[in-house]
Amino acid sequence: MSGSTMDYEVRLDIFEGPLDLLIHLIRKNEVDIFDIPIATIADQYLEYLDIMEALNITVAGDFLVMASTLIHIKSRMLLPGSEDENAEDPRLELTRPLLEYLRFKELAGELSERDVLDRDVFTRRFPSDYKSQFQSEEPLIEVSLFQLIDAFKRMMDQRLPGVQLKFQVEPWSLKDRTTFIMDQLKERGGLYFTELFKDDRTIAELIITFLAVLELAQMGLLRIFQTGPDKDIRVEPRFEEEGEEETHGEVT
Repeated sequence: MSGSTMDYEVRLDIFEGPLDLLIHLIRKNEVDIFDIPIATIADQYLEYLDIMEALNITVAGDFLVMASTLIHIKSRMLLPGSEDENAEDPRLELTRPLLEYLRFKELAGELSERDVLDRDVFTRRFPSDYKSQFQSEEPLIEVSLFQLIDAFKRMMDQRLPGVQLKFQVEPWSLKDRTTFIMDQLKERGGLYFTELFKDDRTIAELIITFLAVLELAQMGLLRIFQTGPDKDIRVEPRFEEEGEEETHGEVT
């Protein structure tokens, strides 16, 4: 084994951007997009960056640019004369791109609902008991990266209260953990998010499991969802459910 274990690090590319984080914070705080409490949102935004840094998750430059923008707007609103009725609200610098981005996401969502040729060619059957537990559920809601961070932080506060998030070295690799998680999911069909951490005892184990979940999600191997805003997060491998016809590729 070459090199010191202290050189070990995990770097994951963020698969959601700074506007996604702002939208998450606006919804989480239940505030009006036209009346953003900039001081609160800016402080919470920086807290998320601190968490991602503690988890050794690579933060793209766009996140840092947005952080600078938030701090700049916050400082402008604190300046004397910022209440001038004729002056443009500094928060419009955020509102305009947010509204445009929301419209873009809505359009992308509509396009994604259309049929795609040869989509989901490969299938895998779920265990019948797993399938049955979701039959009476409400429509599924996809979970964002930042909702996952919220869930992970809540679990950390319950399991290890008062312990500060800090990336630590473990003797087993991220690849080993992703393999372990996928083996569990293939065997059981799906798990609650918190069940993935049931055997973890240290902060390092909790963090490496969380990073493995992010890695698998980024690779498109996981489906992470809720059946309602206050429901527990569930994780399943991206395979078709039992009972769907396996007709792809057949010549008629």
